[in-house]
Amino acid sequence: MKYKRILLKLSGESLMGDKQYGIDNERVKQYAEDIKAVHDKGLEIAIVIGGGNIFRGLSAEKSGMDRAQADYMGMLATVINSMALQDALEKVGLKTRLLSAIKMEQICEPFVRRRAVRHLEKGRVVIFGAGTGNPYFTTDSAAALRAIEINADAVLKGTRVDGIYTADPEKDPTATKYSEITFREVYAKGLNVMDMTAFTLCEENKVPIIVFDMNKHGNFMKIANGEEIGTLVQG
Repeated sequence: MKYKRILLKLSGESLMGDKQYGIDNERVKQYAEDIKAVHDKGLEIAIVIGGGNIFRGLSAEKSGMDRAQADYMGMLATVINSMALQDALEKVGLKTRLLSAIKMEQICEPFVRRRAVRHLEKGRVVIFGAGTGNPYFTTDSAAALRAIEINADAVLKGTRVDGIYTADPEKDPTATKYSEITFREVYAKGLNVMDMTAFTLCEENKVPIIVFDMNKHGNFMKIANGEEIGTLVQG
């Protein structure tokens, strides 16, 4: 394995599969199998999942809802997704822990950095729910923050596309993919990788980001083995 410890960031939309809303159990099952295959090789894995397949705070704000209230609702959506993935991971034989930035002891542990690191050292897959626990921060920011706190070697952002392109490949057929790009180039070109807070955290703390297609079975293993797929962002 190229890495010892990574943080995998999944969007809430990725859990929808071909649905328009909610959770596709087949997609979650595929993710669980891919994660188990990599974990069995000895890699320590932490995960952050978005909540956009259930509720998106920014969209609710645009329709008139208070932004802080909408963001807290979005955090609860991430816990629902985290519980769904936790269930799928345990069904394939992995030991997991779900740690939430908002206390809800009946279903998950409160986030404590030392406890999270200890779980990883014991071979458990750790899922971080409820974002950072604060409104106005996205789950991208939560992923960057948690990656730094647990001393992860990289943030792997699993998306529906196979890397970073010069334009949206789903809209522009002439878009070309970057195999590697620097943080500064992303700023200069105005590319949409993560929100600026998350991106700046990773740059300042020298945590590389790899954007790749998580929906293609086996890609996660290729990344863990050091194969050059997706797009690498580093200093």
